[in-house]
Amino acid sequence: MPIWALWILGIIAAGLATGWLARRAIRRWAQRTLFEFRARLDRYKLVESGRVRSALLADARVIEAIAEAAARHGLPRARVERQVAEYIDEIVPFFNVLSYYKIGFRLSKLLTRLFYHASVEYQDHDGLNKIPRRDVVLYLMNHRSNMDYVVVTYVLAQVVSISYAVGEWARTWPLEYIFKSFGSYFIRRKFREPLYHRVLERYIQLITRHRVTQGIFPEGGLSRDGRLGPAKIGLLDYLVGTLGDPAFDGDIWLVPVALNYDRVLEDQTLTRELIVGGPRPSRLGQVWGWVSFAAWNVIQLLAGRRHRYGRVAVNFGSPLSARDWLAKTGLDVPSLPRPDRLPQIQRLADEVMARVGAIVPVTPVPLVSMALLSFPAHVVPKDRVLERVGELRDRLRAVNAKVVRSELGLEAVWDRAWRTFRARRMVVDQGEAIVILPNARPLLQYYANSIGHLVEPDLDWELTPAAGDDPTTPRLKSPRPSA
Repeated sequence: MPIWALWILGIIAAGLATGWLARRAIRRWAQRTLFEFRARLDRYKLVESGRVRSALLADARVIEAIAEAAARHGLPRARVERQVAEYIDEIVPFFNVLSYYKIGFRLSKLLTRLFYHASVEYQDHDGLNKIPRRDVVLYLMNHRSNMDYVVVTYVLAQVVSISYAVGEWARTWPLEYIFKSFGSYFIRRKFREPLYHRVLERYIQLITRHRVTQGIFPEGGLSRDGRLGPAKIGLLDYLVGTLGDPAFDGDIWLVPVALNYDRVLEDQTLTRELIVGGPRPSRLGQVWGWVSFAAWNVIQLLAGRRHRYGRVAVNFGSPLSARDWLAKTGLDVPSLPRPDRLPQIQRLADEVMARVGAIVPVTPVPLVSMALLSFPAHVVPKDRVLERVGELRDRLRAVNAKVVRSELGLEAVWDRAWRTFRARRMVVDQGEAIVILPNARPLLQYYANSIGHLVEPDLDWELTPAAGDDPTTPRLKSPRPSA
């Protein structure tokens, strides 16, 4: 054999050996990472995305949906199959242990601590610990901010890795790659193509059968006015459908999770489009707002003058067995026709959202915002504000609401809220009197709305988002009546 051929073979052999050693080193690094975090990792997350893709393409109900779509649209079957393959590539993630823990956890920890002081509470720690490991855990969360993903990842990283259902907003480079490497799957919330939803349904049921822990936001989007929105049931319907599969003999435990903030980073963008008579923000204006916000924080950080935005609080409620709940209906809900099944799924979703609402944490800014809005005037004596804060806190305690740092005195609660109000030029403290700036009322209303459902039915006074009867005072639109 010529010398040059031996050199080529040697180079190829060296390359293969180097690749094998590198893969082995990466696997060991991943194993050490899991041992370091001692977190529960669902094994199916480690399955290659190509195998998941093949499983979906071979699924009997997906094959049936392909035939129906081809007949309905008059298209060749091969073309419809290519479309399904595109849907699968769009939905299915490629979980990476090192990406999730070495990048995702550290980034979530950095961002959470950079912006907030974090509080975590468990209403039923024993109930959560008693969930059998062979069952599926589904975290259902209210959606206050895009930071929700970051905060919950940080809080649960040493317990379990979560596969989130992520909306289309994140399908841009590099966010799409990052979220997929964290195990999140993408959904098109307003896309009505039946074939797409069949593929999405079968993917969700596939990972549920393999006991993958998931997290969803039943509201389907960020709250614009701060209130807890009604639940959308599409994803929950897909998940519950797994209970009707004879191959799945486990249970699905629904864990309510409630978050609240002293400052939501997107609050001005969210509320601006709801201000009565106010101009709708342009896309360029929104982008510029985010750029300027990021630039300002970087400057403050580099100058050593960076302050956190108050507190973010996360509260975990008691888990609910989906199988037990469905059994109490006396119906075989997963096998019911869609028109008969969806009302039952809606009842289940409403109960979970009621549980989420009941455990929404009360942080200082929402509490003081509600107290300020209880007065119709722009100028209020400070002692009356503190007195009203005390009244509200007592009412919240009476309904077993989670008041964060409830041991603090009224002056300390005011001081924590005042730091945010002062930094954002919402309220002026004149010593004996508090001046509520008119343009700040929409934001005060937004934060008060986050806890309003806990006490509003029992209040002896009404909130005044617009001072008195002055129609020129900025305010948010009234919520639409529920259907």
